[in-house]
Amino acid sequence: MWPIAARLVVAPSAPGLAVDLVQSTAYREALTTADLVLTDSGYMVLLWRAFTGEKLPRHSGLKFLRAVLARPELKEPGAIFWVMPSSEEDVRNRSWLNAQGFPTTQEDTYIAPHYGSGGIEDCELLRRIEARRPKVVILAIGGGVQERLGFALRKQLKSCQPGILCLGAAIAFLTGGQANIPPWADKLVLGGLLRLLRNPRKFWRRYWEALPLAALIWNQRERLPALRVKC
Repeated sequence: MWPIAARLVVAPSAPGLAVDLVQSTAYREALTTADLVLTDSGYMVLLWRAFTGEKLPRHSGLKFLRAVLARPELKEPGAIFWVMPSSEEDVRNRSWLNAQGFPTTQEDTYIAPHYGSGGIEDCELLRRIEARRPKVVILAIGGGVQERLGFALRKQLKSCQPGILCLGAAIAFLTGGQANIPPWADKLVLGGLLRLLRNPRKFWRRYWEALPLAALIWNQRERLPALRVKC
């Protein structure tokens, strides 16, 4: 169950932990100051158990989103504000949400522009959120970016303090935008495999970039790795 007091919730991916954590100051700060960090990466959980013998409970972003959407108060109009990755995903996701009983209009969504590296400031997004005053803001954009954006929103929002949930592609698993991942497959850490099988050309590089996480966990364990490139 999501603790409402958690203002910023992140679900770092394996590539994010392997690359962004050691190359991006802004990403690193987002993770280390988040109120709740989900053990979303099945690869990370498996590596941790192999190297330390400790079995971490895994809580994926998809599992978390299902729990959030089960809250009846979030079916009130305007309760959720979504940051979407594209116009196509916005249309698909809004259609699904409305069919599930979440009244979601274009006023409840924002198409993310391209954000560069480093810290993020999006005055239009801040204005939209403060005008709508939602209970929850869900960032459904790419890993490595959403954490930096969530961190920036938590600092910059003044007139309202919604929960900011960085859940990436979780909504796309439900709406058909990405591979369908049933709860049993998510529990067995098969989500990454299903994504790769459905769209290997899109995801092979993502999982290739995650490979250095093995050496990182082996060498560092619970210690925060050194920052290699400041941005």
